[in-house]
Amino acid sequence: MRKLAVVMTIRVAVIGAGAAGLCALRHLTTRQPQFEAVCFEQNSRPGGTWIYTDQTGVDDHGLPIHSSMYKNLRSNLPKEVMAFPDFPFRKDLPSFIRHENMLEYLESYADRFDLLKYIKFSTIVNLVNPQKSSDRVIWQVTYTTLGDSDLTITETFDAVMVCNGHNSVPLIPVIPGLDLFHGKVMHSHDYRYPSEFEGQRVVCLGASSSGQDISLDLSSVAQKVQIPLCQTVKLLLKPCLQTYLPDNLEQKPGIKYVTEHSVVFENDEEVMVDAIIFCTGYMFTFPFLSPECHAKVENERVTPLYKHVIHTEYPSLSIIGILKLTCAFPSFHHQVLFVIATLDGTVELPGREEMDADTDKDFRRRLERGMPERYAHTMGSLQWRYNEEIADLVGFEHLSPVLEEIVDAVLLTRDKDIVHFKTIKYELTEQNTYVAINGKLM
Repeated sequence: MRKLAVVMTIRVAVIGAGAAGLCALRHLTTRQPQFEAVCFEQNSRPGGTWIYTDQTGVDDHGLPIHSSMYKNLRSNLPKEVMAFPDFPFRKDLPSFIRHENMLEYLESYADRFDLLKYIKFSTIVNLVNPQKSSDRVIWQVTYTTLGDSDLTITETFDAVMVCNGHNSVPLIPVIPGLDLFHGKVMHSHDYRYPSEFEGQRVVCLGASSSGQDISLDLSSVAQKVQIPLCQTVKLLLKPCLQTYLPDNLEQKPGIKYVTEHSVVFENDEEVMVDAIIFCTGYMFTFPFLSPECHAKVENERVTPLYKHVIHTEYPSLSIIGILKLTCAFPSFHHQVLFVIATLDGTVELPGREEMDADTDKDFRRRLERGMPERYAHTMGSLQWRYNEEIADLVGFEHLSPVLEEIVDAVLLTRDKDIVHFKTIKYELTEQNTYVAINGKLM
């Protein structure tokens, strides 16, 4: 076991002021003067991916649009399981909230803990580079303020918490013939309104929540929406959708190839289509980490990360929030407290070899469960034990078991009626139970 060197004041750079970054700031700044935190955010306001914009492509500064929100988006899980453990949503909101409500919640969180004064807005981090100094590592963070690209500043920090999100750089699979297609091709990252597809025949490729939700959104105006997901869904260890669907929304096998005007599915059925939308997820990217950081992304797996968060070679470098299929905000809360505990010496980390062995063991277990290699950070039902493990390492209270019960109930209801499951209202009781008030289920 080894213990990170503790200095009088630990200076921490937080990259990103979305939900994960705000959570990191909140817990660092409530531990002053032991910690001094500086957050770098390229937007002019906090909220990260929850900052909706009609724009796609690049912003006014020529930077790629970060947000993947679309106009009609509502959460796929109820707010009762999505909140930070000590900061609930407004009770008057429905359980499944709009993106505007989520942004308002994050802004309220930032106001409640007075976080804005620690954030350098409209700032791009260009480079994060480790510098070894005696028995510890010092981090050089080089950044530029938007609108003043001639001025580049470098500051030094004792630790870096990367909170730049993982829902902004589209992942598009290779499909034979796609380059020949004459219709519209886009990723869900750039989807905003269903109206631009009115009367069209659309193939919406994707097996997870975004693909299903966008398909439903499109079905309100499109002539036909087809979801090639059955083959992919097998990787999620569950059958194709068994739910009620609108008449113009149809499930299909995976895509075999594309022609100039059509899509051919794995069963050799050919359909004429006007547009193809890829709801196929996103890539992990950390362009500001120098090669000396030795952070590797391969097949959607980020290494070397202990417990999916702490760099095993440089334990003062952490990446918050790369887990998939989780209740995100509670997960951020757990990871942030874990990182802070390692930085202040509350938790002693194992040696690098032991941490790497633990990481490999977790990965092998996933493969043994039949999960693909690219599911290295996918949690689902695994999230509850993970959260408990992190809580035990640090020594704080477990999440209430009722959160898992609600998530299980939501997933079951979604499988029965994907169209109306968001009309249900969930209410937590003082006895750590919940009440579900039925909406418009079929």
